[in-house]
Amino acid sequence: MTRPITATLLAVATLTLASAAYAASTPKPAALVNGKPVPQSRVDGLLAAQLAQGQTDTPQLRGAVREELVRREVLAQEAEKKGFDKKPEVVSQISLTRQGVLVSAYIQDFVRTHPVTDDMVKAEYETLRKTLGEKEYKARHILVDTEDEAKAIVVKLKAGDKFEELAKAQSKDPGSKENGGDLGWANQAAYVKQFSDALIGLEKGKFTETPVKSNYGWHVIELDDVRDMKAPSIEEIKPQLTQRVQQQLVEKHIAELRAKAKVE
Repeated sequence: MTRPITATLLAVATLTLASAAYAASTPKPAALVNGKPVPQSRVDGLLAAQLAQGQTDTPQLRGAVREELVRREVLAQEAEKKGFDKKPEVVSQISLTRQGVLVSAYIQDFVRTHPVTDDMVKAEYETLRKTLGEKEYKARHILVDTEDEAKAIVVKLKAGDKFEELAKAQSKDPGSKENGGDLGWANQAAYVKQFSDALIGLEKGKFTETPVKSNYGWHVIELDDVRDMKAPSIEEIKPQLTQRVQQQLVEKHIAELRAKAKVE
């Protein structure tokens, strides 16, 4: 799955705004390149970005940052001499970069002014607990392409054939067929709804006599065992819950803005 766009924007915003926080401009430039000043604010900003990524603030790092910006200025000046700053594709990229910085700044400000509360975290925790359920299931399955194939497997199982042997011979699931269809221990949220609904309805040691259809194909499912699930405490996963709620708030805000926008 692709990474949610909101999570990506939050990561970029954190880095961009961290840079801006350090960018206290001063009249004296950090360097002059062919008479053109390299503002100290650029050095401060790039240094902040390096520190945000875990670098240690040392004289060597500061010197490397300054040299990097000098090199960039040299190259930028040469690019301008050749007219690259007037080329449509370059102008477009500059515009996109500017837009990205503005978006990052806006999202970071939204996060700052809409903090996640303990009540929000608690509500998300309860929602997650309901989604995960109270049990874990040790299951096996045989995945085939058609309903007729699945029905034929059910007939064989009723006749006494071993589930594991049929899974190895006929299952289309490469991740479990060599293990006799064994899926290991998992909670209901680990499976697509059609699969989990059928699994929860089984008695231990039984299999689905009616094949189960999902986006992956047709399943015959066997329930080997059930146990109580030990869920992590809210304190153990509070950072993840906080980030999850924060992303939901941003996504909701973006959706609201998008709904209000006039797009022709």
